Amino acid sequence: MAQGADILDDLVAEYRRLDAVLATLTPEMWARPSAAAGWSVSDVVLHLAQTEELALASAVGDRDAFVRRGGDGSVDELADGWVAAERGAPPGQVLDRWRKATAATPAALAGCAPGARLPWVAVPLSPRTLATTRLAEHWAHALDIVGPLGVDYPDTARLRHIARLAHRTLPYAFAVAGEQGGPVRCELAGPDGDLWRFGDPDAPSVISGSASEFCRVGARRLAPEDTGLKAEGPHGAAALRVLRNYAA
Repeated sequence: MAQGADILDDLVAEYRRLDAVLATLTPEMWARPSAAAGWSVSDVVLHLAQTEELALASAVGDRDAFVRRGGDGSVDELADGWVAAERGAPPGQVLDRWRKATAATPAALAGCAPGARLPWVAVPLSPRTLATTRLAEHWAHALDIVGPLGVDYPDTARLRHIARLAHRTLPYAFAVAGEQGGPVRCELAGPDGDLWRFGDPDAPSVISGSASEFCRVGARRLAPEDTGLKAEGPHGAAALRVLRNYAA
């Protein structure tokens, strides 16, 4: 992926890669526990379908989609409730539902007016940022699926979008955690060995190391202390602790 690769093209590529895995799963595999606590593989794909339908609704201007979906509590509690309410459909039906939504979302996002702000979980997002959050969520939940199944799912240069999102949203992450933050730069090695830099090069705090580990920490799939990432400066360690690739 070139540095300027389009997020919508990469989102489609990530959909296709996950689809290639899901298409090979047996009914027994769909029923197995995923790495997402309390959810089966089928539950994870159902969650992706549900949230993709909300992303599509937002992109086409349906501002009441979240209200119709309903529910109370935190984002995690809402997601659990939505999955519980629709759990039990056959794997083929769940897969078809996810495929239908993912087939429509990129074109809908591409068709949004310049400067559009689309309703999302915490704050309205630009179409490109919403696309990035969808890539980040699909990548993270793909790990939840393939890990327990022992399926190979190597990292790609598409992680650059996710790493950049995590860096850009550090002020939000600090605010959610109730912590005082400050400028942080990142120097990360991509899966292909190239160096990715984000932030002010003169920032006094820096996080350096593997982009793959950085993105996993942001997805809460890996604890900072279990990585080789280095956090230096007055805010580096705190930034790594609050890092997130998502809004919740």
